[in-house]
Amino acid sequence: MMMNCGAVNATTPSSTSWSASHSSKVPMLLPRAICTPQRMCCVSGVHVDACVSFNVSRNCAVAKDSLGWSGTSPSLYSKQPFNKFLLPLKALVTSTSQDFPIASLIGEEKVGVLLLNLGGPETLEDVQPFLFNLFADPDIIRLPRLFRFLQKPLAQFISVARAPKSKEGYASIGGGSPLRQITDAQAEELRKSLWEKQVPAKVYVGMRYWHPFTEEAIEQIKRDGITKLVVLPLYPQFSISTSGSSLRLLESIFREDEYLVNMQHTVIPSWYQREGYIKAMANLIEKELEKFDRPEQAVIFFSAHGVPLAYVEEAGDPYKAEMEECVDLIMEELEKRKIINAYTLAYQSRVGPVEWLKPYTDETIIELGKKGVKRLLAVPISFVSEHIETLEEIDVEYKELALKSGIEKWGRVPALGCEPTFISDLADAVIESLPYVGAMAVSNLEARQSLVPLGSVEELLAVYDSKRRELPSPVTVWEWGWTRSAETWNGRAAMLAVLVLLVLEVTTGQGFLHQWGIFPSFH
Repeated sequence: MMMNCGAVNATTPSSTSWSASHSSKVPMLLPRAICTPQRMCCVSGVHVDACVSFNVSRNCAVAKDSLGWSGTSPSLYSKQPFNKFLLPLKALVTSTSQDFPIASLIGEEKVGVLLLNLGGPETLEDVQPFLFNLFADPDIIRLPRLFRFLQKPLAQFISVARAPKSKEGYASIGGGSPLRQITDAQAEELRKSLWEKQVPAKVYVGMRYWHPFTEEAIEQIKRDGITKLVVLPLYPQFSISTSGSSLRLLESIFREDEYLVNMQHTVIPSWYQREGYIKAMANLIEKELEKFDRPEQAVIFFSAHGVPLAYVEEAGDPYKAEMEECVDLIMEELEKRKIINAYTLAYQSRVGPVEWLKPYTDETIIELGKKGVKRLLAVPISFVSEHIETLEEIDVEYKELALKSGIEKWGRVPALGCEPTFISDLADAVIESLPYVGAMAVSNLEARQSLVPLGSVEELLAVYDSKRRELPSPVTVWEWGWTRSAETWNGRAAMLAVLVLLVLEVTTGQGFLHQWGIFPSFH
C-alpha cells in the first residue's frame, strides 16, 4: 500500500505515536504525522490522493526511533501530553448533523439504513453451516485462480474439522452467539435516535454469514419501497475481509436487480475517527479503570481482531493504519481526562498456518507478564457487540493466560452495544451522509476533504481492491529456521497438501472425507 508522503520514505510504528520504556518519562520516538494511504478515500467517484497532516507540516516528516522498529514485538507506550511535542491531532470528526436542512434532504423520499455485520450461529446446530459460509467466502480464504473450484470443498472440510472445537466455545457462552440480538437492539436504538433527530428512517440488519442474511434485508428494503439507502457496516475500521466482503456481496446483488440499480445509496465505509465513538470508548475505559485498586498502574490492552499480514502488505488493506490511528485518538481523549496509563495494541483470533498481523494478543500477554505488569485492562477495540471473540476468547482464554503469566488484576471493557453516545453518533453519521446519497460527482472542497469518505458500493470497492488482484507471494526467498519466510512457506506447503487431497477425493470418489460422510460416495 503506497503512502503519499512526498519524498519521505520512512518506517512508521506498528502501533501508536511514540514509545517509551515502562518507567521512562522521555519519549523514545518522535510523534509521527498521520498520513492517509494513497487512494484510500473516494467521495462519489472523486479519488482523494492526499497526505493529511491535520495542522502538521505538509511535508509529512516521519521520525523513526533510533533503536528501529520491527512491528512484531509487543511494546508499552506511555502517554505524554500531546502539546509538549506536537499540535493536537485533528483527525477527530465532530458531528455536524445539526447544521443539515433535514427536511429538504429527505423530502418525499423513503430513507433506509442497512447495518452490515458478520453474523453468528444462534444454536450449536448452526455452528458448522455458519463456518461453511464463512470459509466459502473468497475474501476470507483467497485461493489461486487455478484452484478456485475447490473453494466450497475446502470450506466444507475446514468447517467440519473446526466445528467440534467451535461448538465447545459457543456452548461455554450459552449455546450460541448473542450477535443477532445485540445487533437488532442496536438497529432499534438507532431508529429511535434518527426519529428523535427528525429523520423518519427504517433500519435493517444484514448479516454476511448467517441469518438475517444481507439478501433477506435487501428483499425487505425493496418491499418497503426505500428510495434512499445509507449502508453502514458495524465495523469501526475498514478491512477487505469484513466491510469489504459485505460490500462486494452488495455490489453483486445491486448489479442483478433493476430496482436496486436505480435506488440512490451511499456507503459509510469506516467511522473509527468519529468523536462520538471515541468518547464512548473512552467512557467505558474510564469506568472500568475505576474498578482497579490502583487505576494508574493498569496497562490498557487494546486487542483487535487480526487479519492475514498479506492483506495489509500486498492487497493494500487499510485496517492496520486505521486501527492504529483509532487507538491514538482514544488515548488522546483519555489524556484530556488526565488518564495517561501505559497502553499497547495487539491482534487476536488468528487461524491457519499463514502469518497474521503482529504482535499477537496471546504472545503479548505472556510478554507483559514477564515484564512485571500486574494490572491489565483488556479493550476489545474492533468489536461493537459481544460475541465469541469477547465472551470466550478474551474473557476465558486470555484471562486464564494472563493470570498464569503473573498478571494479578484483570479487567475487560465491555463492547459498546447500545451505549447512548455511540448510538447517537451513528445517527449523526447517517444524517451527515444524506447529502451524498446518489451523488455521482462532487465538486465542493468540503466533500473532497471529508474524513468519512462516502460513495456508492461500486466506487468504494474500486478504491480498496480495484482489480481484485491475486495476492502476490509474501516472500521471494527461502529461509531456514523459525523465520517469517519459513512460516509463510510452511503455510503454503500445508495448503498445497490440503488442495492435493481434495483434488484426489473429488477425482477418485474415494478417501477419508467420503468415509466420514463429508462428501457423498460415488456408485
